[in-house]
Amino acid sequence: MKDPVTDFSYPDTWVAACSEPDKLPLVKQGLCILTSSGAVLRRGYTTGTTAAAACKAAVLSLARTDVAEVEVTLPCSLTVTVPVDAYRGTASCFKDAGDYPGDVTAGLEFSAHAMPGSSGIHFVPGEGIGSFSRETPRHAVGEPAISGPAMACIERSIREALDETDLAGATIILSIPRGAETAQLTLNPRLGIFGGISILGSTGLVEPWDDHLEETVLDRVARSERVVLTTGRLGLRYSRLFFPDYEVVLVGSRIREALASARGEVVLCGLPGLIMKFVNPGILAGTGYATVEELSLSDGWHEVVERELADFSRRHPDVRVVIVDRDGRIIGESA
Repeated sequence: MKDPVTDFSYPDTWVAACSEPDKLPLVKQGLCILTSSGAVLRRGYTTGTTAAAACKAAVLSLARTDVAEVEVTLPCSLTVTVPVDAYRGTASCFKDAGDYPGDVTAGLEFSAHAMPGSSGIHFVPGEGIGSFSRETPRHAVGEPAISGPAMACIERSIREALDETDLAGATIILSIPRGAETAQLTLNPRLGIFGGISILGSTGLVEPWDDHLEETVLDRVARSERVVLTTGRLGLRYSRLFFPDYEVVLVGSRIREALASARGEVVLCGLPGLIMKFVNPGILAGTGYATVEELSLSDGWHEVVERELADFSRRHPDVRVVIVDRDGRIIGESA
């Protein structure tokens, strides 16, 4: 069984251990994820998906009297049905965070007001949507904090509604009544975004993991009884799937500092690059390969990784190392 959002292939043993088999169809649809423990966790919807649903519902309600749900095609190409409440051009949609425990935008209302227009789409970011307060290489001062994939999702959803209602165009004003208040609980003030929250969503779905804890990396490591240290976003994803009962911390290249801070059971898990260079800084010497990733794809990889991890285990007997490839397959593991 494969996750249609990430293309990760769930091992048969995970499927067999599933504690809620009736939810496996949701896993197949990409609305839930399955972990190695058999637990099923529900994905939520991003602010971009919620905004798109509200805008589409507002336009549809110009021509329909009863709009209680809308279909939204996500940036990851999945189509989902989102509950809404819309009447005569005004729609509300409340953000569903799924099983993501730390989503400060959970339950936030997104309100859209639509008016027929002569042609095309005129989208107006309203109250509660943040804007950039300083010039950056990617954003101008005053530009709304709406990511490219989220904006594309919103526009696509509005266009679908226009096609369905045979309207030539529409003006849509999107607002988030508690957006400015909620933004104070996010990283937006540090990023120079003021006046509200950001409208984001590279896939349209929120993973059920807490990525935005305010504690520093080393503090999180130090307070964890069972911790997985990982080096990048793919390592983060796979570590959480493989070790759902552990605190998973993205440490990047700060592996040495993180190991020194750890107090409990420690796993080092991720792609081979940074980890194997940490295990042996000279691992590429004499191999003819320029990168560890190239080495990991060679015929001699298994002999090299077995030797290097055995030596590392002698020096660090309390640290378990798990090396995965980009598809989530384990390609090296210490004893």
